Order: sequence, then structure tokens, then C-alpha cells
Amino acid sequence: MIDMSFCSAGCGRPVITGSALCAVHSADPVADAERLGEHIMGQTAVRDICAQGLFFEGVDFSKRHYNCCSFSNAVFYNCNFGGSLMRMSFFDFATLISCDFKGSDLQFMSFAGAIIQSCSFEGSELVSINFCGSKISESHFNRTNLYNSRFIYADLSRTNFIDCNLKRTNFIQSKQNEISFRSSNTAEAVFKLGEYQ
Repeated sequence: MIDMSFCSAGCGRPVITGSALCAVHSADPVADAERLGEHIMGQTAVRDICAQGLFFEGVDFSKRHYNCCSFSNAVFYNCNFGGSLMRMSFFDFATLISCDFKGSDLQFMSFAGAIIQSCSFEGSELVSINFCGSKISESHFNRTNLYNSRFIYADLSRTNFIDCNLKRTNFIQSKQNEISFRSSNTAEAVFKLGEYQ
């Protein structure tokens, strides 16, 4: 499990892996992000990493197995997660801009409250993923299995869900602007309270 040691500065935030401090109190969060990025790139299986609040740009996180990792409140710009397998990992309130998750297998994860802009999840398995309260724009989920995922109270704009499996995918109270569900099984998704069978 993720090391839930808390910042020695006494703020109550979790420490960055390999440090005694959180990202807010780190003397050099840029160096911490570089160190963790290099560590991840040197592994095929990544477990129990805490990178909360760090900034990553142009890092290749692709084709790795992630388990019980926390990237909550982190910022990812132009990062590649394509072909990854992730379980029980957290991107709550993270910011992801121009990131690639194509062909990934993500299950039992949370992107709650995240900002996701110009990202691609095409051709992926996104099973039981929490996107509740997230703000997703100009992104693509085409040809993706979204079984039992949740977009409750999400703000969705200019985003495509073309040819997706939406069985038990929950969109209750989501805002939708310029969304395409073409060739997806929307009849098996949940858009209103009381639709679950």
C-alpha cells in the first residue's frame, strides 16, 4: 500500500516517496518530480508511489504496471501513459493536459475532480473508474470500454465517446456540451436517477 507517512513540516499532507516532506514543503519539488520520473521510467512494475502535488512534463510513463499509486493534485503536461496497466491508483484533483492513455487497461481508479484537457483514452479498458466532478474537454474516449464508470457531476465539453461500451456508465447530473456518443450503447448507460435496473 501507499506509504501514508505525513509531512514532517506538520501540515498533514502525505510525503513524496523518498522524502520526509510533501510537495508543498519540499525544498525542490522540481528535483523530486525528476527523481520520481526517473525511478518510474526505470521500472516495469510501479507500486506504492506517492507523487501528490508534483509537476511532470513530457515524461514517458507508458507500458508499465501501476498498483496503489497516488498522483492526486499532480500536474501532467504532454505525458504518455499509453499501454499502461493501472489498478487502485489515484489522480484525484490532478490536472492532465495533452496526455496519452491510448490502449491502456485502467481499473478501480479515481480521477474525481480532475481537469482533463486534450487527452486521449482511445481503445482502452476503463472499468469502474471514478470521473465524478471532473472537468473534461477536447478529449477522446473512442472505442473504449467504460463499464461501470462514473461521470456524476462531471463537466464534459467537446469530447467524444464514439463506439464505446457504456453499460452501467453513470452520467447523472453531468453537464454535456458538444458530446458525441455515436455508435455507443447509450441505452445501457445511466443519465437520470432511477434508471438503474
